[in-house]
Amino acid sequence: MNDEEIQTVPVQIFGEEYVIRTDQDEEHTRKCAAYVDDAIEEAHLRGHVSESKAAILAAMEIADELLRLREDREVDNRQMALRLRQLRRRMEENLDAD
Repeated sequence: MNDEEIQTVPVQIFGEEYVIRTDQDEEHTRKCAAYVDDAIEEAHLRGHVSESKAAILAAMEIADELLRLREDREVDNRQMALRLRQLRRRMEENLDAD
């Protein structure tokens, strides 16, 4: 990543303005900010906690979601690898039978 690829994107999260330096496009950065904003707002309303505690709870929920998705993907990858090995073995058996 070089400086030519970096841009700044102003976003608002939980009522505060932040200027994010990023190599991602503006739309993606705004979607990320909106996701974080929604998560903090939800945690704040659900728990009636301070802004900082709401931010921590939101971060924990987002991290939990990310880790679960990664675990699911790993399971899917292992299942796909197993299926590919089975298919390859069947193909080799069929070729050997000819």
